[in-house]
Amino acid sequence: MEYRRFGKTELQMPVFSCGGMRYQYKWQDLALKEIPEDNQKNLESTIEKSLELGINHIETARGYGTSEIQLGQILPKFPREKLIIQTKVSPTANSKEFRETVEKCLNYLNLDYVDLLGLHGINTPELLDYSIREKGCLEEARKLQQEGKVRFIGFSTHAPTDLIIKTIQTNQFDYVNLHWYWIYQKNWEAILEANRHDMGVFIISPSNKGGMLYQSPPTFKNLTQPLSPMVFNNLFCLSHPQVHTLSIGASKPSDFEEHLQTLPLLSKSKELLPPIIEKLENHAKKVLGEEWFYNWEKGLPNHQQTPGNINIPIILWLRNLAVAYDLVEYGKMRYNLLGNGGHWFPGQKADKCKEFDFTQCLINSPYKDKIPQLLAQAEEILGGEEIKRLSQSE
Repeated sequence: MEYRRFGKTELQMPVFSCGGMRYQYKWQDLALKEIPEDNQKNLESTIEKSLELGINHIETARGYGTSEIQLGQILPKFPREKLIIQTKVSPTANSKEFRETVEKCLNYLNLDYVDLLGLHGINTPELLDYSIREKGCLEEARKLQQEGKVRFIGFSTHAPTDLIIKTIQTNQFDYVNLHWYWIYQKNWEAILEANRHDMGVFIISPSNKGGMLYQSPPTFKNLTQPLSPMVFNNLFCLSHPQVHTLSIGASKPSDFEEHLQTLPLLSKSKELLPPIIEKLENHAKKVLGEEWFYNWEKGLPNHQQTPGNINIPIILWLRNLAVAYDLVEYGKMRYNLLGNGGHWFPGQKADKCKEFDFTQCLINSPYKDKIPQLLAQAEEILGGEEIKRLSQSE
C-alpha cells in the first residue's frame, strides 16, 4: 500500500480508504441480535482484508445505519494505534444533539476516540451556519477534541464548489471529503484551496458516483483501454498529489482486488493517462459536437434560478455522459434521484419541462433555443422510477 501525508493532521493515509456504507446490514439502526450472522461475518472478513492490505483507514457515519454497531464488534480486536477511524455526524441546529450523536457513535464503535470526525453534509449555507456559529456544532466538536474523544475535525460535502471553498476558508477544519473524479472535475478549485490550508483531501465514492465503473458499458471500457475504467479513474485521481485518498465502498473482501491494480501504475501515470484522456475527449467531441463539448455550460442557471427548480446543468451533464459514453445506467441512477435527494442532490428532473418557459433563465446561454429539446431528450433517455438516496432505502 502507498501512503500520503493527510494534510495538517500529519496522518500517513493509505491512498485507498475502506468506506463503510456498503457492507452493513441495514440503513436503519438495529439491535446487534437482529443482524444476521453471515452479514456480520462478511463485514468482519472485509475489514480483516482491508487491514491485511494496509488499508487502515476505516470510514463510516452515523447515517450509515448498522455500519457503526457492526464495526464495533471487530475494531477493538486490532491494535488501536494502527487504525485510522473516521465517522461523520450531520450538523444540526441544536449543537447538544450533535454532541449526543457523536457520543452514540463512540458507543456503537466500541472506541474511546475517533481519529477523524467529519461534520457530515455541509451542503447549504444554513448547515454551514449550524456548524461554525457561536455555540454551534464545531464548538461542541472542539470540546470533544479537548476531552480526547476526537483527534481531528473535518467536513464532508456535496455542496456547490463556491460553498465548499467558503467552508474551507473558515480555516476551521483539518480535512475535507468531497466529490472529484474524471467525469466530474468541478471541485478542483476546492481541492487547491484545501491544499492551501494544508487540509487532508478524501475523494468520496469515485467508483460509484464517478460513473458506476464496476459495471461500465462496452463503449466506456473500450475507450479506457488498456486500463479498466475503475483503474483509469483511480489513476487519474491519484496522479494528482493534491489528492490523498480515495474511498473504496467495499461490500465484500474481493472488492479491493481491482483497485490494487492501480498501485504499480502510479509511477507511470504521465505516460498512461494522456492517450486515454485524448481518446475519451475526442470521442465525446465527435458524438456531441466540438462546439457543444467546449461551451455547453456557458450561461446556465442553477436550479434555484430555474422555473420548476429544474437542475439544468446536472441534467445536461448526465445526458452528455449517456450520449457520448453510453453511461445510461449511471445517468438513470443519478437523474432519478433528482426530486428525492434533498440538499445532497438538489433540484428537479426534466419530466415537467414542457410546462415551463425557460426563455429568461437561459438568456445568457448560447444554446437557449436548443436546451429545452435536450432536456426532453434527457427525460426520454434517463427518466423512469424515482430513486431514493441509499440512506432512505430499506
